[in-house]
Formats: sequence, C-alpha cells, structure tokens
Amino acid sequence: MDKITVVGAGNVGATAAQRVAEKELARQVVLIDIAEGVPQGKGLDQFQSAPIEGFDSRVIGTNGYEESAGSGIYIVTAGIARKPGMSRDDLLTTNAGIVRQVSENIARVSPDAIIIMVSNPLDVMSYVAMKASGFPRERVIGMAGVLDTARYRAFLAMELDVSVEDIQAMVLGGHGDTMVPLVSYTTVSGIPVTQLMARDRLDAIVDRTRNGGAEIVKFLKTGSAYYAPSAGAVQMAEAIVKDKKRILPCAAWLQGEYGMNDLFLGVPVKLGRNGMEGIIEVELTDEERAALQKSAEAVLEPMALV
Repeated sequence: MDKITVVGAGNVGATAAQRVAEKELARQVVLIDIAEGVPQGKGLDQFQSAPIEGFDSRVIGTNGYEESAGSGIYIVTAGIARKPGMSRDDLLTTNAGIVRQVSENIARVSPDAIIIMVSNPLDVMSYVAMKASGFPRERVIGMAGVLDTARYRAFLAMELDVSVEDIQAMVLGGHGDTMVPLVSYTTVSGIPVTQLMARDRLDAIVDRTRNGGAEIVKFLKTGSAYYAPSAGAVQMAEAIVKDKKRILPCAAWLQGEYGMNDLFLGVPVKLGRNGMEGIIEVELTDEERAALQKSAEAVLEPMALV
C-alpha cells in the first residue's frame, strides 16, 4: 500500500505508527496530531529507528490532513484517554466531537479510504465516523474484539501455562463491561477449554477480560493501555493490506446479522482488501445470545446521545 495514516500521536497512535512501519505495510506512514511538533518529532524519531530495525517505510508527522491525502487506511486513535474511575462512556461527548471532525477530513482528502476506529467509546465512535464520513459499512470497522480476544487468550495462557498461539477464542459484543467471551468456541489446540479448566476459574477469567482495560488504567493512573490496542489495530490493517481474508472479531455495522439492526457491535468479520468483506454468523448458546442482546442495549443507549 502506498500510504497509511494514523490519527492521534499519543501512546496508542505513535505505537501503531511504529508497528505499521516495522511491518512495512505502506511505503509512507503519516502521523497526524493537533499538538504542534509532537507528530513531527515522533515521526522523525521513528524513522531514525529504520536503519536499526531494517524497514524502509517513511514515517512523517504533520498537524494537517493534506499530507495524508490518498491514504488507503486510517487508524483513528484521536481523543482523550481514560483515567481511573472513568468508564469508556465518560469520554462520549468530547471524543464524538473529535472523531466527527477527523472523519470529515478523512472523507475530504481520502474518499476511498478504510477507517479502523480505536477511539473510545469504540462502538459509538465507529458510528460517529460512519455518519460523518458517509462511507459504506464495509469501510468503517472498529478495533475492539481483537483486543478483548487478545486479553482473554493471554489470561487463559497464564492460567493454563501454555503458549498463547495454541489458544483459539473469540470475544463478541460491545467494547465494555458487557462484552461476550464465547466459552463454547474457546479451545486449546482444538481441545475445548472446559475440559482443561474448572468452570469457576473460567468465569473468573471471563470477568477479568471484561475489566482488562480498567485493570491497566488502575495501575497506570494517568493513562490507559496502548501496546495491545495498537497491536490489535495493526493486525486488522495487515489483514486488509495483504488481503488475508482473516476472520477477526471487529465492531461492524449490523444490518440484520444476529437479529440486530443499525448499531456497531463486535462480531466475527472477514477482513480483506475491501475492508469488511463479510460477517460470519455463528451459532450461540442461549446464554451467549442473551449476553449479546444485553451488550447491544448497552451500545444503543449512548449512541442515541450523538
């Protein structure tokens, strides 16, 4: 790909830009931020790591959108981060205004781009971006399930003392306290996790996954997670750039899938060159279906406010 842009040069954005460059997913990586000098300095610093890390993607920082014109993908991380005691929904009004402006600029300079939304509250910000950009649902996708699933897999690997690579799992639903880890689809090298772990331990891990972001915010005190969120966004970008047709849990605009309409919710999505190339509908247990419905209601409520 010729150009990938990351909007927001904070911890998530800057780390995402570095990962995109190191993987050489685009010839040029553009880092945009309103803070003068910050994206320029970070971009320069990142490109100076290129001779050591061995990548040729050029990283540039800017305060405007003109340099990003023609980008194939925008990873949007702009907005304020969570602080201790804040829920993702506390960020709603401030970040909705920021994401609206960002999305209008993206549509102006790169009308054919794909947006990967990372800003919180994730599901609602994806909706704001789709509305403001006028892009079809295939080209606005939220990064949430990839991160939530990574946390779930990491906790399972820690508990079972096995490689993270051997754990297959999927977390659906909204990116928040109502997310739905699918225990019925969780396996370790094909072995159902319920055969390897007592149900109460599994329930504790599901609960820890739901609070994975808050746990990190509590430790950091002045910010929120960024290594895993940036890795999640870049995994999605890589699937699109390389047309991998990967099935990843992402926030997608539902139009009848899972019996739901007109909201962004985490579901299994096929990601390829065109962005969202399909939604996979999996069979859910009654318990999982009820949990997904509850998660949808938690997304619809703040959506009405923007």
